Amino acid sequence: MLDRRPQETGLPALEHRPPDVSLCTMNNALDARTTLRRLEAERLDAVEAGLGENALYMTDLDNDIEASRAIYVGLAITEIATLRAQLGGPQVG
Repeated sequence: MLDRRPQETGLPALEHRPPDVSLCTMNNALDARTTLRRLEAERLDAVEAGLGENALYMTDLDNDIEASRAIYVGLAITEIATLRAQLGGPQVG
């Protein structure tokens, strides 16, 4: 059995970041935009903290931002199309 207790390293504790399941569970454009902004802020914080040179971390974060942006755009377009259909009826022709 693995020992999952935090180990004392003398280094400041990093915020525990669970797997980005949130990218798959967003259900509206507002949630997606909030997640995108959070990831962009995390990227800025990482660069300011000196992690900009950590290629593995930054690549992972950039991939999360790219996926989050695609989800946001898709959800926003879907919400706009749904609202348009509700307001104007189905588009025929």
